[in-house]
Amino acid sequence: MTPDPATADGEALFVPLVAGGALPDPRLLPAGPVTRFAPAPTGQLHLGHLVNVLYVWGIARATGGRVILRIEDHDRQRSRPEHEWSILEDLERLGVTPDEPPLAAFNGDTPYRQSDAGDAYEAAVARLRADGLVYACDCSRSTFDRYEAERGRPFHGIGCPGECRSRGLAEDGDVGLRVAVGAGSERWVDLLVGPMADEPAATGDLLVRDRVGNWTYALCVVVDDMRHGVDLVIRGRDLLDATPAQLRLASLLGRERPPRFLHHPLIRRVSGQKLSKAEGDTAIRSLLDDGRTPAELFGLAARLAGARDTDAAIDPADLASVFAA
Repeated sequence: MTPDPATADGEALFVPLVAGGALPDPRLLPAGPVTRFAPAPTGQLHLGHLVNVLYVWGIARATGGRVILRIEDHDRQRSRPEHEWSILEDLERLGVTPDEPPLAAFNGDTPYRQSDAGDAYEAAVARLRADGLVYACDCSRSTFDRYEAERGRPFHGIGCPGECRSRGLAEDGDVGLRVAVGAGSERWVDLLVGPMADEPAATGDLLVRDRVGNWTYALCVVVDDMRHGVDLVIRGRDLLDATPAQLRLASLLGRERPPRFLHHPLIRRVSGQKLSKAEGDTAIRSLLDDGRTPAELFGLAARLAGARDTDAAIDPADLASVFAA
């Protein structure tokens, strides 16, 4: 018998992190949405990713929607081609297929891989620059850490700790680029968490290019969701706080109708630690190699996420059943 990857000697290794429920009200789900599964190729898929696969494919299939596969390799220092191919192979082995594009599209350049979409990000920043919203910033992580150490609280509010908005730094050299997101709050209804309101500038102006020249997650996902027509973003609860700044950025880029959001529960180690690619936590391919079936793994993911109270097997073709009315 294959050991349970969620326990060790009878003790639980992982616990669901649930706030606001694990299952959406089916009546609130939009009909025919376009959503996406967007892994970063910085390691192998693990159980945390499988929870996202469950929600993305399950909700899309339950609502007559479509799933786009996107490779988020904006971090060129950490992304690896071998991890991208591992992700594609794991999805095939799990029996889940994106509606767009075919997996063969990743054999060459494709608009569904962020490292191939630099022109789109350049154009977005050019639009923001023309509106006077982009400025160079030489703040580093240590700048933010020093601010917190000196004041006893993290940086909060408009701008950045180095007050780079008013310094007129040149955009070349060892600087990042920030967008002045403005004051006020954004309001939205998360399909699991409920009504939300928060300030886009809660942790400062949005960084859109880092100091080593990488386009940032915040910029790339907003631009990609616009150009791919994504109108339902399904992702983990750890990204809930990123939503207001991304809503504001999309508005600044001309998106008239914002996407809907659903932030699903995470699973963590009992210590509270988030699952990590870097730590090789519960790699999906290792579990499959050890004899676990895709149906068993989806059942386990559903239980660990709090979506079901048992880990009864769920056939990959029947993920919609978890979210059906």
